[in-house]
Amino acid sequence: MAKRSAPEVNAGSMADIAFLLLIFFLVTTTIEKDSGINRKLPPVEDVDQPDVVIKQKNIFTVLLNGKDQLLVEDELMELKDLRAAAVEFLDNNGDQTCTYCKGAKDPSSSDNPDKAIISLKNERETSYAAYISVQNELVAAYNVLRNKRALELGSQEGFLDMNFVEMQKNYKDARFVGNKTKLKELIDQIKVEYPQKLSEVQ
Repeated sequence: MAKRSAPEVNAGSMADIAFLLLIFFLVTTTIEKDSGINRKLPPVEDVDQPDVVIKQKNIFTVLLNGKDQLLVEDELMELKDLRAAAVEFLDNNGDQTCTYCKGAKDPSSSDNPDKAIISLKNERETSYAAYISVQNELVAAYNVLRNKRALELGSQEGFLDMNFVEMQKNYKDARFVGNKTKLKELIDQIKVEYPQKLSEVQ
């Protein structure tokens, strides 16, 4: 009795379908991107460089303990009040050399925004969520002052109703039709006037 050969299945179209499905998933899948905190590491210290003396009144100390409690200038504070306290410290103008500051001019607080430093310290037991929340509030304090200054300078330079965050966004936007050179100059000027000096203590 002759053996009958088993019918073969044409798998060529299956390979095409699998290839198309693979392309479909590669094109439509979104890969989550981890984001970190944007910080610059301090430069390598020069051994010959003398130590810089910083007055205590120019340091705004923020301590976050292991129970996620916030201690600001040796006093307990709620997270919701941190931003306003930092803004008040940064914009104080104690030595009255800052012509654009609107602070209380308290001689016992920071001299001017260039000398003001925010010092953040946390313990090992501090939760990551609390740490990030405090970081956000401190960075937001700088943005509050920079936004106000941008609105003042922008109205003089033809960038009406544009705060600092919008200026940065427009500068990066390829479709922005304004004067990018002038916009970059304003952004750099505001960064100099309100430098972000946020120090993390070990």
